[in-house]
Amino acid sequence: MRIDLHTHSTASDGTDTPAELVRNAAARGLDVVALTDHDTVAGHREAAEALPSGLTLVTGTEFSCRLNGVSLHLLGYLFDPAEPELARERDLLRDDRVPRARGIVDRLRQLGVPITWNRVLEIAGDGSIGRPHIATAMVESGVVNSVSDAFTSEWIGGDGRAYVEKHELDPFRAVRMIRAAGGVSVFAHPLAAKRGQCVPESAIAELAEAGLDGIEVDHPEQDRDVRARLRGLAGELGLLTTGSSDYHGARKACQLGEHTTEPDVYVQIADRGSGAAPLTG
Repeated sequence: MRIDLHTHSTASDGTDTPAELVRNAAARGLDVVALTDHDTVAGHREAAEALPSGLTLVTGTEFSCRLNGVSLHLLGYLFDPAEPELARERDLLRDDRVPRARGIVDRLRQLGVPITWNRVLEIAGDGSIGRPHIATAMVESGVVNSVSDAFTSEWIGGDGRAYVEKHELDPFRAVRMIRAAGGVSVFAHPLAAKRGQCVPESAIAELAEAGLDGIEVDHPEQDRDVRARLRGLAGELGLLTTGSSDYHGARKACQLGEHTTEPDVYVQIADRGSGAAPLTG
């Protein structure tokens, strides 16, 4: 089985529609794909309705969190999307993205970057607006060569000159809410240092004690040495280890199935999730 548990569609900051994403996943030879758009479940229905025969869809969300001033992301799988507390927080996370993005655009313009709010809105379309949409506008304007080049201290990285904070969850609370909604929580790319400051490994241990189910080990932005460290840490803490592409369509260079999750880990995630069930076409 080939299993990719971290992808994005136009419901957030990917370039494939949910329907295109599941079709492309099948074409790439995947058996299981998780749709984990940022702070939203808006793409799940379309993906489910377009699910090709033989492909299994795992519903999920990538939740924006912050711990001691450091941003981090938690992947929640197979939770009940209607659970009131988690749904309320998801809406707060999504709605705060607009004023935050506008603030980033304003700061960039003050720094001389010739982008407009209207163009960023056009790029985002119906998606949950985020920094990759702004980065795409920056590429179009010629200020940076790629989306990843915008995520630096010079521009819109976590410590960047134009960075603006947004509503983010306490990760310990997020772990508890995901579990209460019947879901499974996995710390996304915990040591992807190119994205900015990472939480210390001690924080991963504390999250494990609080009920975190796993950590994402095999990820395009974590090199071999980092993956080995994370695999060892997961073994010490009794955490599941996942692998994925963090696919965003044309917005990033990674491809569906670039990294994958072991079948036995997927089975454990599916067994632990009680808020929703994987869907098979």
